[in-house]
Order: sequence, then structure tokens, then C-alpha cells
Amino acid sequence: MQRRVARRYAAERRFKLFGLAAVGISVAFLAFLLITMAWKGAGGFTRGEAQLTIDFPRSDLMVDPAALSRSDASNVLQSAGLEGVVDQAAVAQFGAAGADLFGPASVRELADQLVDDPSLLSKRAQLWLPLSSRGDVAVKGDGDPALEAMLTRAETRRSFNAAFLTSSDATDASVVGVWGALKGSLLTILVTMALAFPIGVLSALYLEEFAPRNRWTDMIEVSINNLAAVPSIIFGLLGLAVFLNFMHLPRSAPLVGGLTLALMTMPVIVIAGRNAIKAVPPSIRDAALGVGASKMQVVFHHVLPLALPGILTGTIIGMARALGETAPLLMIGMRAFIATPPGGITAPSSVLPVQIFLWSDEVDRNFVEKTSAAIIVLLVFMLLMNGLAIYLRNRFERRW
Repeated sequence: MQRRVARRYAAERRFKLFGLAAVGISVAFLAFLLITMAWKGAGGFTRGEAQLTIDFPRSDLMVDPAALSRSDASNVLQSAGLEGVVDQAAVAQFGAAGADLFGPASVRELADQLVDDPSLLSKRAQLWLPLSSRGDVAVKGDGDPALEAMLTRAETRRSFNAAFLTSSDATDASVVGVWGALKGSLLTILVTMALAFPIGVLSALYLEEFAPRNRWTDMIEVSINNLAAVPSIIFGLLGLAVFLNFMHLPRSAPLVGGLTLALMTMPVIVIAGRNAIKAVPPSIRDAALGVGASKMQVVFHHVLPLALPGILTGTIIGMARALGETAPLLMIGMRAFIATPPGGITAPSSVLPVQIFLWSDEVDRNFVEKTSAAIIVLLVFMLLMNGLAIYLRNRFERRW
């Protein structure tokens, strides 16, 4: 008897150890992922800058200072040859290869500084300008030795790269940003939610409260459960065949992306909704029917409000999963190079997961940091959505 009791206690201790080991391994993997992403992505939110001396009166830039107060001042400066002014000053300060240190980002920054202070046009000024992609790698000591030696003769610093959060995709790593892909993700998720949530909730209510119990209902329920387990790329093929090839909707648009993700998310919402509706005590229904309420009133006035926290939690978690999907969006063509943020749900757009996928294929070293930084933005976006799910669940949760 004592040996059997000892074996039971030993089994209990082993079970606890296995449980702690599983939790520890999960936490270790999560910590490794977060630390790695933060370590590699931190550089993507900053940029290297160098001090460049520009003698505007002696340069070839011929711009009327009054034109800098117009709305198209940046275009005026671009057409006046501002890029040549930067190259000329860089060559004069660093030598023939100095032009490689500054790129498109420096031209944009210089245009903004001239618009803010037109008096610069009348003097020789020392300005902080962002380095090119090659220059940014060199200032970290991991690039071209010639550029590294050149930068030792310059004043350099690192500053927060606000343009990364406000710009769109580009071919130069020094000027890329996530705003275009982030806006595309927001529009895509809005389309997904506008379609999947009402249809999914109404389907769950019908199946749980109104549908007759027969073979057809069982077949529909089994089909929905199986659809929830179908690989996401299959939904991409379905979206490609139906929305693009048959309905001829615009390619690479948030509308098509949202429709495709809605097909993928709807079964998850139906299953979560049915479970939340089942959790409502039958006494709520009996009490409402007992005071004369109709079946429709019982469902929409009593059952649905009480099931809403569970439905919302499942819906938002399903939306967060859809936000991170890449395969179905690749199948419907949302991998095109889009250099401007979308103006609407039918405009060409990219999304964050696809943007990350495309950047990860780039050979430029600066894209490695940009990729990790974009992953951090995506993780923060998903954490915010999960936080919203927890808030809504606590906000509408009722105890009985």
C-alpha cells in the first residue's frame, strides 16, 4: 500500500516538473524571440546622420526664397537640382567618393530644412543630414572600409527615424517606411471585420437557436468546423479564383484582401460565437419566455448581450490572426511594389506581413534592421488588438 502511495506521489511530482518545464521552454522561446527582434529592430527606428557644410550662395541652386512658402516648395527644390547641391557639397568635403555618403533621404531632409528656414539660401551652413544606406552601414563599422575611413573625418550621430513610421516602401533602405503597409493592413482588417463579424454572429445565432436538428444542420456544422482547419493558402486560391478571375475586382486592393480574409475568419467567428451562446444559462431563456417574450426577443435582447463578451473575444483574436496572414494575400497579388499609401479600399496597397516578407529577401544589410523593425510594429499592432479583446471582455462581462 505504501509503495502504491509513493508511486502516486512520484507521478504527481513528475507531472509538475513536466508542466514547469513546458512553461519554462515556452517563456524561453518567447523571450528569445522578443529580445532578438528588439535587438535587431532597434536600429531600424534610428538613422545615421553626418554634418555637411553647404555654401548655398556658391552652389548651382537657383531658387526664389518666396517660392519656399508655396505648397509645392519641395517639388520646386527638387526640380532646381537640390540633389546636385548635396553631391557637390559632399564631394567638396569628403572627396570624390563623398557623394556615396548621402542619398534620397538627405535630399528630402534638406528640402524640409530649407522650407522651415529660407534664410539658409543666403549663407554657408553646417547641416545634419541622414546618411545613405551604404553610409549608414559604414557608420556602424560594418560597411565599406573606404566609407568608414571617410566618416572618421565627419561629425556623426544617430537620431530617431520618424520617417520610418510615416513613409512607404522604396528601393533605398534609407527612405523606406511602414506607413503605407500599415494603412493597407488597417483597411484590409476593416473590410474583413465589416463582413465576417455580422455574418459570423448571425450564422452562430441561427445554428444555435433557430436551426432544426437534422442531418443537414449536422452537415453544415461539420463543414464549418472543417473550414476552420483549412490552410490559409487554400483561401488565397479561392479568393484568386472568385474575386479576381471571376468577379474581376481590382488586384492588390484591400477590398479583395479583406474579402479573402473574411472567408478565412468567418468559421472561427461562428465557432467562437456558438460556444459563447451555449455558455448562456438556459434559465435566462426560460425566464424571458416565461414573461411573454418571443423567441426573437429572447435571442436578441437577452442571449446575444450576455454572449457578446465571448463573441468579441473570439472575433478580435481571429482578426489578429488574419492580420498576420501572408500566404492568402500573396496569392491575390498583394506583393506589388506600392510606393504610396492607399487612398481607399480599391486602391493598390500592400500589407505589413507581405512587406516584411518582401524586405526579408533584400540583400541590402539595412533591410535586415528594417525587417525586424517592421516585425516589431506588427507585433505591437497585434498586442494592441489582443489588449482591446481583453478590455471588451472585461467591459461587457456579466456574472450570474
